[in-house]
Amino acid sequence: MDLKDHIRGVPDFPKPGILFYDISTLLRNADAWQVAMGRLARIVGAYRPDVLAGVESRGFLLAAPLALKLGCGFVMLRKRGKLPGDTVGLNYDLEYGSDRIEIQSDAVTPGQRVVVVDDLLATGGTMAAGIALLKNVKAEVPAAIALIELGFLHGRDRLDVPFEALVRYDQ
Repeated sequence: MDLKDHIRGVPDFPKPGILFYDISTLLRNADAWQVAMGRLARIVGAYRPDVLAGVESRGFLLAAPLALKLGCGFVMLRKRGKLPGDTVGLNYDLEYGSDRIEIQSDAVTPGQRVVVVDDLLATGGTMAAGIALLKNVKAEVPAAIALIELGFLHGRDRLDVPFEALVRYDQ
């Protein structure tokens, strides 16, 4: 099955000139969703994770069911101020400004194998920050995974761990 057939391109969203890759069309198709999750599970499982870290917010849609399927834990990497309790954060630069990503301070233990999961890799800033944050809390990060990669933005070049995606767009 070609998963691209189940991902809708929405022109000029969220602003003019942007082509948004909408995964809601894939999520609502049970067969395509099953195929995508099966393929992701095979890729992620090869890295033997203890925990999957989903990147806010669409990364949660992939990481949580993958963690359940693989029998491992799930933690959230969220924007500033969204997690209760003690958090550890990392400020990072984006092409249009800066942001902060946080994790609960007790979410992972030193040495745990944590694979970072998101729906889409574009310029790589947020995923690179998530990887760096996990390494700062002493997690081992064997890989990062996304459903979609926008290859023409070269986001994987910003990552210091192996990266894999199910679908790649080169223009």
